[in-house]
Amino acid sequence: MTEPATEPATEATGETTAEAAKAPLAGLRVLDLATLFAGPLAATMLGDFGAEIVKVEHPQKPDPSRGHGPSKDGVGLWWKVLGRNKRAITLNLSKPGGRATLLRLAATADVVIENFRPGTLEKWDLGWPELSAANPRLVLARVTGFGQFGPYAHRPGFGTLAEAMSGFAALTGEPDAPPTLPPFGLADSIAGLATAYAVMTALAARERTGEGQVVDMALIEPMLLALGPQATWYDQLGYVQERTGNRSANNAPRNTYRTADGTWVAVSTSAQSIAERVMHLVGRPDLIDEPWFATGADRARHADVLDRAVGDWIARHTRADVLAAFEKAEAAVAPIQDVRDVMTDPQYAALDTITTVDDPELGLLRMQNVLFRLSATPGTIRWAGRPHGADTDEILTDLGLTPAELATLREEGAL
Repeated sequence: MTEPATEPATEATGETTAEAAKAPLAGLRVLDLATLFAGPLAATMLGDFGAEIVKVEHPQKPDPSRGHGPSKDGVGLWWKVLGRNKRAITLNLSKPGGRATLLRLAATADVVIENFRPGTLEKWDLGWPELSAANPRLVLARVTGFGQFGPYAHRPGFGTLAEAMSGFAALTGEPDAPPTLPPFGLADSIAGLATAYAVMTALAARERTGEGQVVDMALIEPMLLALGPQATWYDQLGYVQERTGNRSANNAPRNTYRTADGTWVAVSTSAQSIAERVMHLVGRPDLIDEPWFATGADRARHADVLDRAVGDWIARHTRADVLAAFEKAEAAVAPIQDVRDVMTDPQYAALDTITTVDDPELGLLRMQNVLFRLSATPGTIRWAGRPHGADTDEILTDLGLTPAELATLREEGAL
C-alpha cells in the first residue's frame, strides 16, 4: 500500500499526481479491450507499475470476469483483483460512434490489448491498418487461442484447450489415471505474463524505430514453452515423457508425504547434496552408498525405495516437527498449503504478498500484491476493480467529447 496522500487525490481513484509520476510506467496509456483472462491480466500487470489502463467494456455485456466465481453483496470478487488499477468505460465497438471514439482514444494511447477472434476488429474496421493510421506509434497486442493465422486460427480458444494441446494435461496426474487439467486458469496466467513481456519488448523497439507493431500471442505457445525441453527431447531422442504423478523422472525422492497429524508436505531433492541430507535425516544413510544413488535419474528409477524411506519417517512425525527437522538439516521441504495457510504464512506476510486494499464498494479487502518488488520504483495497487463504466464520462470528456456528443453516443447505443 502507498503512504497516505500528502496532496489532493483524484475524485475517481484516490491517486495523487505525485504518486502516479513516481511509477516506472507512468505516462503509458493502455486500452484494455480484452476479456477472460490473459489479455486483462497483462493489462493489470502494466497498471500495477503505473501505466494508465482504460478498461473498455460493452455497455450491455461487461467483462465476464465480473461474474466469475463468488461475489459479495452482488460485487464480483475476481474482478476486484483483475480490474485493479484500471479506469472503466463502456463502448460498443460495432456502432459507428463507438468505432470513431475508440480511434480517438487509440490516437492518445501507447498500447491496445484485445482478444477477439481473428477478423473481429477487421469486421468493425478497427484492424491494424485503421489503428496504426490513427497512431503510428501504437502497439496492438492480439491474444487468441491459436494465433492470427493457421488452420485453427478461427476456432474459439480458451486456456483449457491450451492446457490440453500443449502436453500439460498428458503429463499431469497419476500414471494409471486420466490426464488432468488444472482447476484454475494456468494457461491464461502464463499467457498474461508473456503478453506483458511482449508489450514491453515492442515498446522498447519503438524507442529505436519510432513505430508501433502488432504482438501476436497464442495461448498454446507460452504453455508449451513452460513445459521445458519436451519438443527437443522428442526431436533428438524420440523420447515422450510419461505421467509420473508427483514423482519426477529427473530426481528422487520427490513427492508429497503425509505427516503423523494428517497434513501433507512436499519434498524436493533436485540437488545431490540435498538428497544425501534427506537420507541422513530419515535414518537411511546406507542408501547413499548404493551405486544408483549417485545421479538424479538413477535415483528416480528407485523412487519406490526412496519414497518408502522418506514416507515412513515423515509418517511418524507431526508437520511442525518435519518442517523443523528439514530446516535444521538444510533439506528442501514445504507444507502443502491451501489458501487459509497462505493467508497466515509468515514468509508471505514478510513479503506482503497478500496485501490490503481499501475499496469504496466493499471496504478493506485482501488480494495478491504486485508480482515483483523494485527497489527504487515499486509498483502499487492504487485501487481495486471499478464498477462497470464508472469512468466513461470523465475519460471521454478529457478526450474532448462534449455533453451533446456523449448524449448522441448514448442514443446510438455506443455507450
